[in-house]
Amino acid sequence: MEGLKEAIEFITNLKEGSMEPKVLDINGNTYCNKNLTRYHYFPKADSLSVNTLTSIVDYIKGKPEELRETMILHVISPTEVRLYSGLVDERNREELMRADAIVNEFQFDRYYDQERFLIELQANFIESDDLTVLKQVAGNIQSGTTANYDDDGVSQKTTIKSGIANKTDVIVPNPVKLRPYRTFAEIEQPQSSYVFRIQDSDRGPSFKLVEADGGLWKNATMKKIKEYLAYELAEELEKYNITIIA
Repeated sequence: MEGLKEAIEFITNLKEGSMEPKVLDINGNTYCNKNLTRYHYFPKADSLSVNTLTSIVDYIKGKPEELRETMILHVISPTEVRLYSGLVDERNREELMRADAIVNEFQFDRYYDQERFLIELQANFIESDDLTVLKQVAGNIQSGTTANYDDDGVSQKTTIKSGIANKTDVIVPNPVKLRPYRTFAEIEQPQSSYVFRIQDSDRGPSFKLVEADGGLWKNATMKKIKEYLAYELAEELEKYNITIIA
């Protein structure tokens, strides 16, 4: 039993020794055989969540004592802005506020049935001439009349009701210029081109809009958000050393 006890103690010491980190210096570089994590508590505030750019402006103007020596307003996307501090002791940043725009949930490149499509158009887009034409075509289309036109994959023709008994063949408008709600309310909603498509099915006509600008509106909108913040915080940017990036 005495030999067994010594063997167990020996194995235990080997295990404890293998668990201890070993630091080596090789050619002036320091290495360790363990992945170590340094624990250091740096107090940070909880981030405030808001939905408007006005809230960010009001916070910076109303609570300057909560700002650090340097701050960053980061326009991440047309629907997302963050207020960060400069680098703190741990070489990371404190997030004081996050703004996420409330935008429509219209799904582009997806077919909607007639009733749902008309509701989505009225709820999620700013009124315009092209939107009016789109609603007239989608609301009065005759089921089973849509056909390809000139076979170019974009243009179509269809039949709409123009009266109690009258029917008219029309070319489906393409492309259409629309302004969906897709950024902060303080910013002018960007206009983009869309391809309008109609599809016949056993359940009636269905419709979809496909974005046709390659997402160029995003960069333009982020620039407008930056300009809005720069204008509203003209004095505070210099006074409190705030940088806006987009």
